[in-house]
Amino acid sequence: MPKITPNFWFDDEAEEAAEFYTNIFKNSGITNVARPGAGEPVMWVDFELDGVAFTALNGGPAGFQFNESLSLIVNCDSQDEVDYFWEKLGAGGEFGVCGWLKDRYGVSWQIIPTAMNDLMTDSDPGRAGRATQAMLQMTKIDIETLKIAYDG
Repeated sequence: MPKITPNFWFDDEAEEAAEFYTNIFKNSGITNVARPGAGEPVMWVDFELDGVAFTALNGGPAGFQFNESLSLIVNCDSQDEVDYFWEKLGAGGEFGVCGWLKDRYGVSWQIIPTAMNDLMTDSDPGRAGRATQAMLQMTKIDIETLKIAYDG
């Protein structure tokens, strides 16, 4: 068991959310489901997303809401991956700007192509600035548009 495990507080959708997430990411699955007794609702669910451990808790309606102050970044190696995660995680949720979205449960995600980091941190401030300005105009990140802006 890892020393640190992110924990999501849901009213009563912990198992549903864990199934949703594990069906999207490769190398993922539910590892444990805790019920206080036979026929009782799920208390918490342990699951992994591509090898990273998470827990989802059914804590009841305590008034807690997810917000953008904590988000999960999905680093994507290609535009196909960006498109896949954008579509799957965003289904039933809300799309934001600059690669951000909220899924159907209100959890914030950043769908980021790994190429974006190289373009936006280039030692040439003109190139990096053009890539950054292009990114600021996007909802879903488009790698080719970033590269065109970067090249001027």
